[in-house]
Amino acid sequence: MTATRTILVSGDTGAPAVAAATALHAARRGHRTWLLAADDPHRALDTVLDTRLEPEPARYAPGLTVSRIDEQAAFRHALGEIGGRLGPALDLLGADPLDPEELTALPGIARIALLRALPAADQDVLVVLAPPPAELIATLALPEQLERYLDRLVPEQRQAARALRPLLAGLAGVPMPADWLYEGRSKAAALLAESRSAITAPGTSVRLVASADGHPYEELRRIRAGLALHGHRPDAVVVHGALPDAALDSPDPWLAALAGRRRDELAALTAATDAPVLVTGLADATLEAVADRLYGDGPGPEPLAPEPWRVEDRLAEEGLLVWHLALPGAERADLDLVRRGDELVVGLGAHRRVLTLPSALRRCTVTGAGLHDGALAVRFAPDPALWPRG
Repeated sequence: MTATRTILVSGDTGAPAVAAATALHAARRGHRTWLLAADDPHRALDTVLDTRLEPEPARYAPGLTVSRIDEQAAFRHALGEIGGRLGPALDLLGADPLDPEELTALPGIARIALLRALPAADQDVLVVLAPPPAELIATLALPEQLERYLDRLVPEQRQAARALRPLLAGLAGVPMPADWLYEGRSKAAALLAESRSAITAPGTSVRLVASADGHPYEELRRIRAGLALHGHRPDAVVVHGALPDAALDSPDPWLAALAGRRRDELAALTAATDAPVLVTGLADATLEAVADRLYGDGPGPEPLAPEPWRVEDRLAEEGLLVWHLALPGAERADLDLVRRGDELVVGLGAHRRVLTLPSALRRCTVTGAGLHDGALAVRFAPDPALWPRG
C-alpha cells in the first residue's frame, strides 16, 4: 500500500474553497481522496460544497469522500479512556460522574482529534481544512512537546523496575506507581509516535492560503518562519481573489492603479518564497474552475523537504563549532535563545521549540549567535573541562 499524500490547507476565508478544489482535483485524477474539515466551526466548507458534512464519511463525488471532525465525540472518547481510572477516586470523594450529555468539549480537543485522524487515513490523498496557521503550527508541534513531557514525568527506563515494585515499596516505605500508570504511558507514547510519524512523513505538507486584498505578505513571512522552526516547509502559497489581468488596462485609473499594486505585491511574494505561488481569480466561481486555475492538468505542488540543520566545524580556524538552523522568514527581534543543559530553547515570536543539542555541542559553551539570510548560526566553543584532550 502506498503512503497517503496529506495536504494541510490553512489560511484565511479562502481556505475552504482551496481545500475543496484541491480534493476535487485529486479525485478527478483517479486518486481515492478524503476531504476532512478539522477546523470549521461555522461550516464554511459545507457552504462551499453545498452539502452538510457529518462525522461519518460520505461520498461527495466519484473518488471523493467528505467528513468533519466531531469534537464532542473526541472529547467523550478521551474521557472514556481514563474514566475507569477516575471511577474509584470519584467514589471515594462521593462525587457523581458526569453523564455524556453534560460533557462539552474543552478548548484544544480539536488538536488531539486532528492528530488522531492523520495516521488513520488510508486513502491515496487526504486533504484537511486545517486550523489557522498559528493554531496549525501549535498542533504540528504538539506530539514532540508531549513526548518530551512524557519522558520527563514518566521516564521509559523506570518501567524496567516494575518487577521490583513490591521490594522497592517495602524498602522506601511508600507506595510505588500503579501498573496502570506505566500502561498508560506506553499507550500514550505509541499514539504520539503514530501522530508524529504522520506529521513528518515525506508526503505530508502545508499549503497556505491568503487573500489578494488583505496585504498578507508580512504575515506569511512570520508563518513561514514558525513552520520552519518545527521542521515544516509550505509546498505552495495560494493567493485567492486576484484581479483579472485585464484590470491593468482598465480605463478606470483607480482600478488600473490597484491592479498594478497587486501585481507588484504578487511579484514580491514570488521572489521572497521558494514555494510555488498559485493564484485564483475573482471570476473562478466553481470548484472545478478553481481547481483548473490552480493545478491545470498536473498533479499539483509536491512536498518540499525542509532545509537541513547542520553543524559546521571551524575548530581549526576559529576554535568554534557553528550550528546552522534554517529559519527562513525569521527576524532578529522575534528570536529568543536559552541554553538549558543539553538543550537549546529557541523562541520565535509566539512559537517555541526545545532542541536537543548534537552530542559534540553538549561539551561546548555558547559564545554567540547571529541571523543572516534566514539562517540562525549559533556559535559554540569547546569547554576545556569536557572536551577530549588531543
